[in-house]
Amino acid sequence: MKLRFLLLLFGLLPAVGAWGQSTAQTRVTVFDTGVRSLKVAPASNMYLPPVLVLGGDDRLIVNFDYLDYDVHYLRYSLLHCDAQWTPSQLMESEYVDGFNYADIDDYAQSEGTFTHYYNYTFALPNDDMRFTRSGNYVLRVYEQDDPDHVLFQTRFMVVEPRVTVLTEVTTRTDETYNDAHQQLAINLRYRPGVIADPYGELTTVVMQNTRTDNAVVLRHPMSAGIGTVTYEHQPELIFEAGNEYRRFETVNIHSLNMGVAAIDYVKPFYHAALYTDEPRRDVQYLYDQTQHGCFTIRNAEGSDSHTDADYLVTHFTLNTAGPLPGGNIFIEGEFTHGLPASETLMKYDASTGCYETDLLLKQGAYNYQYLWVPDGARVAQTAVIDGDKFQTVNRYTVLVYHRPSGGRYDQLVGYGLAKSIN
Repeated sequence: MKLRFLLLLFGLLPAVGAWGQSTAQTRVTVFDTGVRSLKVAPASNMYLPPVLVLGGDDRLIVNFDYLDYDVHYLRYSLLHCDAQWTPSQLMESEYVDGFNYADIDDYAQSEGTFTHYYNYTFALPNDDMRFTRSGNYVLRVYEQDDPDHVLFQTRFMVVEPRVTVLTEVTTRTDETYNDAHQQLAINLRYRPGVIADPYGELTTVVMQNTRTDNAVVLRHPMSAGIGTVTYEHQPELIFEAGNEYRRFETVNIHSLNMGVAAIDYVKPFYHAALYTDEPRRDVQYLYDQTQHGCFTIRNAEGSDSHTDADYLVTHFTLNTAGPLPGGNIFIEGEFTHGLPASETLMKYDASTGCYETDLLLKQGAYNYQYLWVPDGARVAQTAVIDGDKFQTVNRYTVLVYHRPSGGRYDQLVGYGLAKSIN
């Protein structure tokens, strides 16, 4: 197997998943290369977006590894943000009940693995930290004795459901008819008086699967009535349909799993070579039941995947039969969020005519896709590599924020999920 793995030092490079320069300081970012396998999801369902109901019974589970032989004593704190992830005007005491920091006490070292790491986990809210306001939150984890050494920051949302979100997804769009796009129509319902001015007080955000680069921010609805708001036939709500996520599994290092061509141990890591991928732009659509970009950690031969799953240098190869000028190819999936662009960027190898990259990934089941980012662009495209197929089953997340006249922060008052129908 060709060995080409290099654990890249982190650099503040442009990320695919950015909503704009003003939110760069709060986007999901891994600052320390020791942090791996960051997963943030509700305890009730690890495949759902990180959204909690204010005062509800569910909790947010934060789990990650730190690759080192020594334990690191870590702490976390929260930052409240507005609808577009700019820090809000609220003081810490206004959105956190108690002190806005807490230690991570639940950690354990890996057992029987070639890669040595400590696994950390904690849940929010907890006895040390409870949020008192809805909205967007940035979670930062740092060294206890060095608050300036932030290991990573991630995002989650807290909703106080006062608005019902009804969403319809259709492939008969204002741009194409059963071809390459999907279009959303959104209807909001609420008790009269909850929102005084729907044209001036609402911000609605729509995201596709696990991506944030193509997120849509709607400032004005198409129409509003008594207790109802409608967004439809708006160009912003037309999304490229994309294709089903590709999948692979490394749940067993002693046998070949889905999508894996070879597994070898070359000190100090296991290496997993995935089968060479081919572009699917001109290939007929094929349905595959995926997790809309999510991943899960799993070691089929162990008893506790948090600590007995090993790490593999995972080799991705995309055969394009030549270089593609005018842009770059990135790997996207939940597992790539926060990583520097230098790690998720595919590099062209003239000797093979393929794009390649290596990622150090923990054993598990992964969804991924290839995104094309034209030079100078901030929004990626699916059409160039994986194609846009109207039949693709996409999950859309709708978040509704309300800032009353004179209000000092954006309340998250509505949350909905919708899937396109195959």
